[in-house]
Amino acid sequence: MNFNLRQAVLANVQGNNEQEIQHTITDAIQSGEEKMLPGLGVLFEVLWQNSDPSTKEEVLSAIAQGLQK
Repeated sequence: MNFNLRQAVLANVQGNNEQEIQHTITDAIQSGEEKMLPGLGVLFEVLWQNSDPSTKEEVLSAIAQGLQK
């Protein structure tokens, strides 16, 4: 069996609007289930690949600040 998790996650959210994507992210975080982490990773990859250098710096800064807490 050849299962591509990345493609499965992308197919699951393909065509979702911003509100639906936000719900997916919020639900994944609130559930606290480890099985949701790969999906969040795929969404992060989409964000990263579609961000300009300035946005990437903002994301990195926010992550670094969050890790300081």
